[in-house]
Amino acid sequence: MTSPPLPQFVDLTARAKNIARAQDMLWQQEAIIEVQDRLELVKKPLTDIAIVTDFPHLWQGFAHQSRRADCIIRPDDRLALTQGSFDLVIHAMALHWANDPVGQLVQCRRALRPDGLVMALMFGGQTLHELRAALAEAEAELSGGLSPRVLPMGEIRDLGALLQRAGFALPVADSYSKVLRYRDLYHLMTDLRGFGEANALAARPRRFARRALFDRAEQIYRAAYGGADGRIAASFDVVCLTGWAAHDSQQKPLKPGSAAMRLADALGPDAKLRQKEG
Repeated sequence: MTSPPLPQFVDLTARAKNIARAQDMLWQQEAIIEVQDRLELVKKPLTDIAIVTDFPHLWQGFAHQSRRADCIIRPDDRLALTQGSFDLVIHAMALHWANDPVGQLVQCRRALRPDGLVMALMFGGQTLHELRAALAEAEAELSGGLSPRVLPMGEIRDLGALLQRAGFALPVADSYSKVLRYRDLYHLMTDLRGFGEANALAARPRRFARRALFDRAEQIYRAAYGGADGRIAASFDVVCLTGWAAHDSQQKPLKPGSAAMRLADALGPDAKLRQKEG
């Protein structure tokens, strides 16, 4: 019995058009630098490398320890990765647009050899929360309703849980933030199109919004997030997910009840005294 198709949260045709129009590679270049820095801390040799990216031409020059990527593919629903063939899979700034992010990570895990590493970078957290709030308030004020105009972002705890659901060992999720400043709302939206991050939600409005909506959103945005320099702030949080394909050599948590001594005994007599005084 075949499983029912997943709901299409993202319009993949619109997403492809956004990628084709992208001209500003700021966040892709940031991701390349971030991955290279993080891999410097990995002592295990990672020789066979695959990269999942919407911008394969940009990642062609990626190298780790003088070794270039062996396989660079696009983040289609079905990843063109051969099972058990890689020591490292990098999912580069595309997972936030996946219709099935867990499925993407499962496919990455299956492509790894035992003790292979996945590193997935994506937008999350408070990314564009200012834009989302300003548009929502303006639309509610002018029309009494809300439309999906900005991609929802996963919180770091929820995104980290995706690694566990996908079957990775030693999962870790962390993030870093940057705030960019723009002269106005229209400047920000132009930049988002340049990044390839314009709205591609399947449920997005298909009619052009009235200019009044964006003018009012600009006023709300500036009042809440404007600075003394006359510019508005836009937050971007990049979440990095790392996990390992299971291997016998990896550390494993102790089984419940397997401790050789009580915690109070390990802490010593002072801990027992404090416990009685409390």
